Amino acid sequence: MPELLLELFSEEIPARMQARAAEDLQRLISEGLNAEGLAFDEVKTYVTPRRLCLVANGIPEELPARREGRKGPRVDSPIAAIAGFLSSTGLMLEQLEVRAVGKSEFYFAVTERPGTRANGVIGGIVLKTVREFPWPKSMRWGFNGLRWVRPLHRILCLFNNNHLNFIVQEAGLSSGEVTHGHRFMAPDIIRVQNFSEYKAALEKAFVLLDSRDRKARILEQTNALAAAEGLQLIPDDALLDEVAGLNEWPVVLMGKFDKAFLELPPEVLRTAMRTHQKYFSLRDAESGKFAPRFIVVANLLAADGGKMIIEGNQRVLAARLSDAKFFWDQDGRQTLESRLDGLKGMVFHARLGSVYDKVQRNIKLAKQLVNLIPLTKEQFSGGDAVKFAERAAQLAKCDLVTQMVGEFPELQGIMGRYYALADGEEPVVAEAIGDQYWHPGLSTSAPSGPLSLAVAMADRIDTLNSFWRIHEKPSGSKDPFALRRAALGVIHLILQNQVRLSLSAYLDMHSDDLLKFFADRLKVYLRDSIRHDVVDAVFALGGQDDLVLLVKRAEALNFFVASDNGAALLAAYRRAVNILRIEEKRDGKTYRDGVNNSRFVQDEEQNLFNSILDVESEVDDAVRREDFMAAMTAMARLRAPVDAFFDKVMVNAEDAELRINRLRLLSKVRSTLETVADFSRIEG
Repeated sequence: MPELLLELFSEEIPARMQARAAEDLQRLISEGLNAEGLAFDEVKTYVTPRRLCLVANGIPEELPARREGRKGPRVDSPIAAIAGFLSSTGLMLEQLEVRAVGKSEFYFAVTERPGTRANGVIGGIVLKTVREFPWPKSMRWGFNGLRWVRPLHRILCLFNNNHLNFIVQEAGLSSGEVTHGHRFMAPDIIRVQNFSEYKAALEKAFVLLDSRDRKARILEQTNALAAAEGLQLIPDDALLDEVAGLNEWPVVLMGKFDKAFLELPPEVLRTAMRTHQKYFSLRDAESGKFAPRFIVVANLLAADGGKMIIEGNQRVLAARLSDAKFFWDQDGRQTLESRLDGLKGMVFHARLGSVYDKVQRNIKLAKQLVNLIPLTKEQFSGGDAVKFAERAAQLAKCDLVTQMVGEFPELQGIMGRYYALADGEEPVVAEAIGDQYWHPGLSTSAPSGPLSLAVAMADRIDTLNSFWRIHEKPSGSKDPFALRRAALGVIHLILQNQVRLSLSAYLDMHSDDLLKFFADRLKVYLRDSIRHDVVDAVFALGGQDDLVLLVKRAEALNFFVASDNGAALLAAYRRAVNILRIEEKRDGKTYRDGVNNSRFVQDEEQNLFNSILDVESEVDDAVRREDFMAAMTAMARLRAPVDAFFDKVMVNAEDAELRINRLRLLSKVRSTLETVADFSRIEG
């Protein structure tokens, strides 16, 4: 079957946008082919700093003739609705088809689409993709202002080994069959006819098309250079992705820096190399200590073997590290505590005061929270946990006004830990300062020390309280203050450390609304293990703000509704609730009063009543013990008597008193099940 090859050749695409761009290209072309009825076997995309590439296999050369039906109004719709549909289609009423959809009949406008060659259709799909490509940031350029991430220079488009001809008028570009290799080492035009030729020609022209190949090349060369020096690469997957997105033909080189700089904290060394220069760090293979070497990835084969590139990068890094050493020495002349007043001039938010104001709120919360976290004698060398929590929260933000954090914001908290230790603060206080910025996206595990938990949770809870107070909540995809991440961080810290607390007690204004926000974030946290509607069912009980207990209840419910007994009992619950809803609405009252067992006339009524009493007692006891699996197991025993009741008993009996008593019995079934969750929230 024919092959489609597309390359969009431009100026450098930012590394951070490349993976998403490849996904968007695959999605847009696939959607376009599907919309036109063009089948395909598979679509693959590739991206380098200067090109987006797509290859699709199995597309037919001919688009077959087909009939397309457009759904219109129901046949019994008002005349005006039918007339409007006819006007939009240009057809007469007798030309419409009538088709059954469900229990109704609808008019359909059916058109015959003749067969055509796929070439012209594919060109239109590509043109539409180029014009509508969703770059997160783009520039307008060209004759009429095509939007693209960087100026687009060429479009290579081949189908079935033939060039597809179309024009992007906004950019003054026409599609072609040529591309270019490496910007410096092979800039000449390359002509190809298919993907196999294309990939081979690019590699010959010093371009590795597949980012996986570029990453593998970087790692292979790095490991070889490091091993020769008795060193190891410090893994950094994010930096590897970025560097692979900056180089079409990566060439790995090793440089060195003065051993004197090893006096700096390793985080400072790594940040100075990584953030500004995109260098990889190395460590001694035996001791594991930071090594005075670095890896730089060049984008060309230098005639001198990279000697000048290494020397230039060594000079740049020496200047960076000299600055860092100066900041380290200068910051060490003041204690963290002496910097506290400096936070008064640092705005947290125009309507929420300074960072100093936030620190005071954090202190109050941290002192309350630390009492809820189990402590061990080994965790403190002496003193009161509340005083330590107060101290940690007081100093936690002070490194924000240091020169080191001013230069390297990524080191906030980390530098605070180092400076606190240098000031002679308690190690647990320093640890809490360093842990405060942990978030679920980091590869490291969540903090577990009591002070770390108290300070980290206090910071996030205060942030949420504060922004809720001024009605600055996340809206749609917008979350400028990272409040979703703050709530998710609190959830992680609580659940991973099994911290038992009433969350509502620490949510000041609009606590109900903020608790719902936590419920939504909890669904995200649990999405791989517990159904979202199960979480809703537990939250709907009200008063469910102990997240540890809530998840325990949800886990049991999730298991229960997935079982045969649970599914059957859920169906019976819905049947009972539907009957009650109808009858209570018709009668204008509820049937939650006590059941009169002397009014039973059938064994199934008495059996169900007795079963409810037994189950109620067991469920209440199990809930008190927080054994929700036992509660669910007890409730499962209601399945048989409930089924028997519905099979043999007429609820709406002619005898009014008998009918009321049976409705009350159903109400008791409902209330018993709702002891553990609001089953009306369970879907399916």
